[in-house]
Amino acid sequence: MAKLIISRNGQVEQQIQLSKERMTLGRHPRNDIVLAHPAISAAHAAITTILDDSFLEDLHSTNGTFVNGHRIGKHFLQHQDVIKMAKLELQFVADGIRPLAAAQPVLAEISVLNGNNAGKHVALTKPQTTLGRAGVQVVVIQRHPAFYTMTHTEGALAPLLNGTALDLHTPERLSDGDVIDLSGTEMAFRIA
Repeated sequence: MAKLIISRNGQVEQQIQLSKERMTLGRHPRNDIVLAHPAISAAHAAITTILDDSFLEDLHSTNGTFVNGHRIGKHFLQHQDVIKMAKLELQFVADGIRPLAAAQPVLAEISVLNGNNAGKHVALTKPQTTLGRAGVQVVVIQRHPAFYTMTHTEGALAPLLNGTALDLHTPERLSDGDVIDLSGTEMAFRIA
């Protein structure tokens, strides 16, 4: 699991695990990562992690977000990237380890079939796994004792399950080999 090492004036203040798919950074207490500095916007930036890839997005902050000395709008984070916000320095550390993947047996997984992440696999080891993009299209895959279900939870555009649109908030039982289409990204559900 990737993490941020947050420093001020060369002194490490905290280390934060990127434990959620989307984590916000800013001065306001509602953020996932609160950065107490007057030059940091209330909602300054967000980091979205999909599989092993993390993306940093500036949320139209007043003073900007910089990676390795360059002001960014959106940036694909790489191991050892240095993010600057006001007087704070955040080092991105990608260790390539997904939490719980080795600790629990894989009962099922999602295999990405197309796009930039084609060939990648997501182990469904947690009771619930969220896939998609907030505000656009989100599904939740829930693990039950003997089967899995998928529920469309967010977004006007319905995801497809084997070519059929899912109803909002209605769980559908998944079977081995089912094909899920989330905004054009196709994934296969596989029982291990």
